[in-house]
Amino acid sequence: MASGSAALDTIVAKLKGSNDPKRRYEYVLWLAKKLPPAPPELSCDANRVRGCVSQVFVAPTLENGQLRWQGDSDAQITKGLLALLIQGLDGLSPQQVVAMDPAFIAETGLQASLTPSRANGFLNILRHMQAQAASLSAAG
Repeated sequence: MASGSAALDTIVAKLKGSNDPKRRYEYVLWLAKKLPPAPPELSCDANRVRGCVSQVFVAPTLENGQLRWQGDSDAQITKGLLALLIQGLDGLSPQQVVAMDPAFIAETGLQASLTPSRANGFLNILRHMQAQAASLSAAG
């Protein structure tokens, strides 16, 4: 199933291709390490993802009709999930992000590796990013 994002489809395929939950977990942690540091001003209430056990902040900027994302989290696995979404949604239009079907989350097979609260947090991060994209779309 294509998400509308080649980068996201690649990540999902990589995760789906592994039958080992530990390998998937390690890949998410590797993504966390690759996430560029976010500027301190990103950590404000408007950018805070609700419904996550850990602190998660994410914010887009709109450049020539494409979203560029920055984010951070105080927990490595959550930071990896955020990095996965940032990488997967970077460069898309606000409309593409808003229209994204969260079914790709199940396709990753990460639920087997995540606690229910982390899996729920993953969806909350996506929903927050979609809401931010929708408000940029409306403003633009």
